[in-house]
Amino acid sequence: MTVTADPVTDIMEDAPDPIDQLSALEEAYGEPVRAQYVERGAFLPPQPDDQHMDAAAEFYFQLRTAGFPLAGMGIGLRCGVKYERTQALLIPDFYVKHRRPTDLDEAYRRTHKGWYSIDLLALVGEVTSTNHETDTGPKYRTYAAAGVPVYVLLHRQEGKAYAYSDPVSAPERGDPHYATKTEVEIGRPLPLPEPYPALETEFLLER
Repeated sequence: MTVTADPVTDIMEDAPDPIDQLSALEEAYGEPVRAQYVERGAFLPPQPDDQHMDAAAEFYFQLRTAGFPLAGMGIGLRCGVKYERTQALLIPDFYVKHRRPTDLDEAYRRTHKGWYSIDLLALVGEVTSTNHETDTGPKYRTYAAAGVPVYVLLHRQEGKAYAYSDPVSAPERGDPHYATKTEVEIGRPLPLPEPYPALETEFLLER
């Protein structure tokens, strides 16, 4: 297995379980890493910079203070959708859960070596890094295929924020996608579907 300094995109089709692939990647590094897996490939996101972490924490804080106590950061999620290449192990930058994990959810997590089911999520958010193509392509398709109701994307390279909703995951309709997209320039509030508040993005202009 080859490991590079940039996001790892080695395609490892022989190994049937992506969880084992990520475990092998961490073992190769000799320390914990934020390895993820999407569309038949394991990848290692670049170390997030201060603006990336600040934006994710700010959106998490806004959702919490707006009355969404199930907003969080840093959880590992498994998407097991059986649609072409869409099987994934992802760590979103921020999210809102449908519910607190039940005993069944915790049993799922133990069975899948620490990864919760993506079915827990009502909203998921990503802040782009240098590998922004992953957030706008594979992750976008994966969240849609899994039926996550809302996908929030802060695209720092474009200077825009997006809210995607109404996921379409039926294979007969082509690649998974979101039927509704809301787009604003960074600095303007990003409207989200009910019952969520608009997310303020003006703070990013001060960074």
